[in-house]
Amino acid sequence: MSKTMFRLGLMVFLLLLNSVPSRSAVSSIDLGSEWIKVAVVNLKPGQAPISIAINEMSKRKSPALVAFHANDRLIGEEAAGIVARYPDKVYSNVRDLIGKPFSHVKKILDSLYLPFNVVEDSRGGAGIKIDDGVTVYSAEELTAMILGYALKLAEFHSKVPVKDAVITVPPYFGQAERKGLLQAAQLAGLNALSLVNEHSGAALQYGIDKDFSNGSRHVIFYDMGSSSTYAALVYFSAYNTKEYGKTVSVNQFQVKDVKWDPELGGQNLELRLVEHFADEFNKQVGNGVDVRKSAKAMAKLKKQVKRTKEILSANSAAPFSVESLLDDRDFRSTITRQKFEEMCEDLWERSIIPVKELLKHSGLKVDEIYAFELIGGGTRVPKLQAKLQEFIGKSDVDRHLDADEATVLGASLHAANISDGIKLNRKLGMVDGSMYGFMMVLEGPQLVKDETTTQLLVPRLKKLPIKMFRSITHNKDFDVSLLYEDEHLLPPGITSRTFAKYSVSGLTDASEKYMSRNLSSPVKASLHFSLSRSGIFSLDRADAVIEISEWVEVPKKNVSAPLNLTVEADPAKETEVSDDTSTNSVNTTANDQNTLDLGTEKKLKKRTFRIPLKISEKTVGSGVPLSDEALAEGIKRLTALDAKDAERRRTAETKNDLEAYIYATREKLDYLDELQTVSSSEQRQSFIEKLDEVQDWLYMDGEDASATQFEERLDQLKDIGDPIFFRYKELTARPEASKSARQYLTELQEIVSGWESKKPWIPKEKIDQVLREAENLKKWLNDKEAEQKKISASATPAYTSQEVMSKLFDLQDKVASTNRIPKPKPKVEKVSVKNETETPTPTEETKGNDESSSSESKKEETETDGESTHDEL
Repeated sequence: MSKTMFRLGLMVFLLLLNSVPSRSAVSSIDLGSEWIKVAVVNLKPGQAPISIAINEMSKRKSPALVAFHANDRLIGEEAAGIVARYPDKVYSNVRDLIGKPFSHVKKILDSLYLPFNVVEDSRGGAGIKIDDGVTVYSAEELTAMILGYALKLAEFHSKVPVKDAVITVPPYFGQAERKGLLQAAQLAGLNALSLVNEHSGAALQYGIDKDFSNGSRHVIFYDMGSSSTYAALVYFSAYNTKEYGKTVSVNQFQVKDVKWDPELGGQNLELRLVEHFADEFNKQVGNGVDVRKSAKAMAKLKKQVKRTKEILSANSAAPFSVESLLDDRDFRSTITRQKFEEMCEDLWERSIIPVKELLKHSGLKVDEIYAFELIGGGTRVPKLQAKLQEFIGKSDVDRHLDADEATVLGASLHAANISDGIKLNRKLGMVDGSMYGFMMVLEGPQLVKDETTTQLLVPRLKKLPIKMFRSITHNKDFDVSLLYEDEHLLPPGITSRTFAKYSVSGLTDASEKYMSRNLSSPVKASLHFSLSRSGIFSLDRADAVIEISEWVEVPKKNVSAPLNLTVEADPAKETEVSDDTSTNSVNTTANDQNTLDLGTEKKLKKRTFRIPLKISEKTVGSGVPLSDEALAEGIKRLTALDAKDAERRRTAETKNDLEAYIYATREKLDYLDELQTVSSSEQRQSFIEKLDEVQDWLYMDGEDASATQFEERLDQLKDIGDPIFFRYKELTARPEASKSARQYLTELQEIVSGWESKKPWIPKEKIDQVLREAENLKKWLNDKEAEQKKISASATPAYTSQEVMSKLFDLQDKVASTNRIPKPKPKVEKVSVKNETETPTPTEETKGNDESSSSESKKEETETDGESTHDEL
């Protein structure tokens, strides 16, 4: 019975455990050059498990912008609102600045007509000096601001704290970009579970609801975003595995190859239109006017070009109009889709090169590709679709995925799979590889350049994550350089194959320390590398491996011990020797009194020592990550900015509250006639004067006031207005409450009568108590109503509706508890039946015999128990 109850309790506990709603959530962030999208995985009941987080404008994607204006920081939609007026203060494309040399960044920004004040930092990278002319933010810090904004969107959407996220990256991102993005996440207070390639996110979204057990397939994902284009070949298949004793089919995909053009995107198409309209405007104005020299005019022109390109995607022609483009001159024009396509003819040819290279290197033919999926905003251009259709020989390309959201939704599946708090039932195995091959080059004294000092460690598309180690024979300190495998395949803007350099020290000292010992083999250095899930390759650990052989004296063992001597190992006396290879070593001890003193003998023992070596990073150039000091300073600066933003939002909210209260109160005073009943003319006049005073302050001295000052002014107004509006509310609420109370007192008489007829077991004192409390409520109500009639409606009320309802509820609770008194159970009398032959009353002698018999019986039972106990023992 106890086992059954235990199992039942365990089942109930598990059911309750499973029914508790998840209070944790993870997110995915698709960080692009121009836009940012956020998806949230939250298993909260009543919500979709995976959904897109909308921003404050109820949009599903937000501008990836940061602005500094009027001593305030603006992010997302707020920054986008001032980009046409202050183009030099709104910073875009910040993701693409990470890990790039200053010269490359300057070239990109100039080509996009972005008038940022860019300065070269100590690492040789680019920093941006904001409008105060002093403060410089690194690309990692600016990116962290956008990631922090994305995190707030996820938390507001899910209504729970969100700290874990997966961030998408373009496949061409190299080591410096990936490390910098992870540091940006750290600055934002975000726990980056992993970086995931954009094509893997799209592949996850494509395959999560499909079944590949009936056949595998090759799918090409073609993505043209704002600044880059790539094509990825992905192989979808299924394999069988055992799950709970049953054979199940599990879907998976493997990334076979990816080709890209990091300098071709939607921005390139827009720039052709920008140049066209800039030339047309200059020609119309004449007199040597060049609109390109005005940053504000170019910002207006670019903003209108985006709209025009969207119109041309659905129409054959589009008007073009910009008010006050330059020097108060309006500009109007038109353009046809055909003209636009002719201007971008060379770009259409470039757009299919990644697909051509993909098929060429894979050896597949076009008809062997099951689907050709388009993602990315740039793929909405009709001419691009027609060019791809022409190349693959199909009447239409596949558009089963949402061009904007496929990547972020698929990345959210990956976030759920690798997080600790959330697991989804749907499974899809992901096999992605490194987008670059990595080599190791060793340099140092007496190191010979051969296959051991220059090795290919990670071939391109090697499955990640992986760990590996390499061992070299050397006894001096040395340097380790990590390089990209192919000098013709480097990340954008990178000119050097070397992306990391380490100094390994301590090997010389370790070798000298053990040189006097009998070395059984040359000194070695063991290097441990890892390729993380985020695609980052690094040297994690280095050890010196030293093997020595020594003759040591050990006690002779008595091999002819008596047969009845028990020899046991004493764990307390065991000693661990590193890599002891002596075959005669026996880890047993005997008691001292049983051990014969046979002297000592020499044994040859081999021992291996592993000594940790110090690794110091010597990487130079723009690829150097932020130092620990710079990270700490960056976190401090961003935390101060977050606090300032929070105070700014609080100030705006309190100012709006004060302004709304003033206007709403004035309207009530003008249109609510009942207010004159509950307030005197002096009270209203005093209130109006206070409203005027605060309103004048609000629009004059209060323009730059703090949130606390706005709250103080609002409290001052409420101190006067709240009593008036309370009396106005009580004007109707109090009679309604009194009416309800009197109605219930009438109903109570019927309830009490029902008790006397239907529930006679209720004690009379309980009924009397209810009647007394009802009479007390009635008397209190009569007294208060009479008192209220004697005072003015503009004075403090004699009683409130809340007081009436509180007393009424107390009475109702008392009635309910009395009504619940249960009916007592009927008493059952036991009927004794006498036998025809009555048993005589036992005499003393009989009692004695009975007691004697009982004693003997107990004695026999005890003896029996003793015998059985003995048998058990």
